[in-house]
Amino acid sequence: MAGADLPRTPKDFRSRCSIARTLDIAGDKWTLLIVRDLLWHGKDTFQALQHSEERMPTNILSSRLKRLVELGLVKKEPYHDRPVRYRYVLTDAGKSLEPLLVTLMNWGNIHLGGGCFDPGAGKSVTAGGS
Repeated sequence: MAGADLPRTPKDFRSRCSIARTLDIAGDKWTLLIVRDLLWHGKDTFQALQHSEERMPTNILSSRLKRLVELGLVKKEPYHDRPVRYRYVLTDAGKSLEPLLVTLMNWGNIHLGGGCFDPGAGKSVTAGGS
């Protein structure tokens, strides 16, 4: 399975619990939004990610991208030489977070009236399916 590069030793985590370990990696309020934008919204550069609706502060975006790369969930590929600029691409391990995103999105749509994105159709719908 993809994800063999993810941390697995007890010192890497605060708990033996799989939920706690997953939250150690993706449990802050920004990380899954980066994964969402890379996976569904075609945002693959720092600038594109920075201009997401949530307007993530640049220092947080930079640190989260660095951590995602270190964990093997994202890889960065240069697309411009001078100055060097990178494109961010989800690895198989990063893409495997999609069911988690779908579950969170569906819960938010049902219980909080948030929008819902249909990955198959590539479009968003508002609360209530309109």
